[in-house]
Amino acid sequence: MSETVNQNETPLLEVRHLRKLFPSKAGFLKEKTFIKAVDDVSFSIMPKVTLGVVGESGCGKSTMGRSVLRLIEPTSGEILYKGQDFMKADGAELRKIRSEMQIIFQDPYASLNPRMTVGEIIAEPLNIQKKFKTKEETRERVLKTMEVVGLNPKYYNRYPHEFSGGQRQRIGIARAIALEPSLIVCDEPVSALDVSIQSQVLNLLKDLQESMGMAYIFISHNLSVIKHISDRVMVMYLGHVVEMADKNDLFSNPSHPYTQALMSAIPLPERHSSRKKIILQGELPSPANPPSGCIFHTRCFMAQDICSKEEPEFRDLGNGHMCACHFCEKCQNQ
Repeated sequence: MSETVNQNETPLLEVRHLRKLFPSKAGFLKEKTFIKAVDDVSFSIMPKVTLGVVGESGCGKSTMGRSVLRLIEPTSGEILYKGQDFMKADGAELRKIRSEMQIIFQDPYASLNPRMTVGEIIAEPLNIQKKFKTKEETRERVLKTMEVVGLNPKYYNRYPHEFSGGQRQRIGIARAIALEPSLIVCDEPVSALDVSIQSQVLNLLKDLQESMGMAYIFISHNLSVIKHISDRVMVMYLGHVVEMADKNDLFSNPSHPYTQALMSAIPLPERHSSRKKIILQGELPSPANPPSGCIFHTRCFMAQDICSKEEPEFRDLGNGHMCACHFCEKCQNQ
């Protein structure tokens, strides 16, 4: 599968046929099998753009994000960063590219070292990359970064346990932007926060993108959050990409049955309660033994015989709206 890219523009990141398999022993005889966490995922992202990635828990979106950064080594595929083969990078070259690709983790409680002060946490990537020659220069950058994310500089010598969840996530964001990266993977950065704090963090991320020109891969299971922050949206199911389109196109015209089911689950005010909810049947299949043909056919309300026999092509329906379903056009007309 591949995404259509404007030939006049150079993508910041290109991912081609990315796969990540985890070995597993299952069954009475403990035969070795593989869990297909990410299976044949391809996409590109332009500079200063936010690609939202959405899907159920266990669909592989977080594994995909970490594989892109090589925090988890992919099993196969290509990752091109600014045209450079990131999969072949090692040593000093790998360190240089990694300084431009950062991550914000989901849990602000677990992602910060409790034995380090705020200043030490934010300074860590600067020290690893040997960004500055003196401690004074490093401290100055840390204090400036703290101000940018809305943290009072007087917190410099405090420890993570002294802060609320929202403040801890701001520390995590400060650590991610300290090196002024071009790309940040946001791995469900607001899901562990109260709703009132979520909006503050989302607005902060949007402001930082506008001022610093970063691109985001924003991973979430919350479609309302994805709609708020994304420019383009990628829908994943069981390790596969099933639909990808510009945000407005996807939300106004979902073309895959799975996307339609996700959309129908978005809470609406009572005046919209007449909207039909799509209840998916059955359980999510095991990624160790995915269904033949279309991976969604075992739960799909539109499934026909062809769906269990032939894998649908990931095709362009127009204007870069990609969909992997035998009946995309029929879904659009519903």
